[in-house]
Amino acid sequence: MYTVSITKQGQISIPAKFRKELKLNESKKATVKLENNRLIVEPVADIAELAGVFHRYAIKNKPIDEVIKMEKKAWENAVVEKYRKLQRRKSSKKLYVV
Repeated sequence: MYTVSITKQGQISIPAKFRKELKLNESKKATVKLENNRLIVEPVADIAELAGVFHRYAIKNKPIDEVIKMEKKAWENAVVEKYRKLQRRKSSKKLYVV
């Protein structure tokens, strides 16, 4: 626990130990929220750090229009499958009155 000063503009300094632990530096962003009377500071992921994270899932050696068609078909199949599961659940919950 550290005691920090608050400037007239409402600014505080985050102790170096916490900045290092959260990997915060002057080029990073953070969110600040009030929760149960506590101020919570959380780092925000930099979009540049996400570059290449989906590389292993990329479809290679296919034209982009073909990849888009494949993605559309996958979405269509997913919607149909979800609908079928919902219908199966509904049919298994039917009430029978004697």
